[in-house]
Amino acid sequence: MRITVSGKNMDVTDALRSTVNKKMGKLDKYFNKDLELKATVSVEKNRHIFEVTIPFNGTILRSEEVTDDMYTSIDKAVDVLERQIRKHKTKLEKRYYSGGSIKFENITQLPEEDKDSKIVKTKKFAIKPMDEEEAVLQMELIGHSFFVFRNAETNEVNVVYRRKDGNYGLIEPEF
Repeated sequence: MRITVSGKNMDVTDALRSTVNKKMGKLDKYFNKDLELKATVSVEKNRHIFEVTIPFNGTILRSEEVTDDMYTSIDKAVDVLERQIRKHKTKLEKRYYSGGSIKFENITQLPEEDKDSKIVKTKKFAIKPMDEEEAVLQMELIGHSFFVFRNAETNEVNVVYRRKDGNYGLIEPEF
C-alpha cells in the first residue's frame, strides 16, 4: 500500500510521516499492494485534524478525526477504519466478487447558521446508478448523514439519510 501524507497549514515532519506510515501500515492486511492511501494532517488553533481516504474497487473508506493531539487523532482514525472494514466486510466482499461497485460522492452539508450564508465550495461528480442498499453502504463508509445517488430502477436522483432513531430514510422526487 502506498501512503501519501500531506499537510494543510503545516509542514509534515519526518516523525509524523513515519508515525502515519506505521499506523496506516496496520491496514495493509486488508488491501492490495498497489492501493494508494491519502492522509492529510492539519492544525486549526488547538484542533489537530487527521483525514484519511482509501479508494479501492470503486469504494471509498474515509475517516476524519479531530482532537487536541495529532497522534491521538491518527490512532482514532485507524480504529474507525478498522471498524468500518469489519462492519462491512461481507457486504464489501459480496460486491467485490460480484463485480458491482459503489461510487463515492463527497457532498458536504452547507451551514444553515445565518441568513447571509453563501456557497463557498462547489463539487461536481458523476452519479453512477445504484440501488438503495448500495447508497446506504456508501453513506456509512464515508461517515456522512446523507447521500445523493441515482436510483438504478427509476433513473431519478434520490437521497438516503440517517434518521435520529438509527434507521434510514429515502427521499424521492415527486413531479
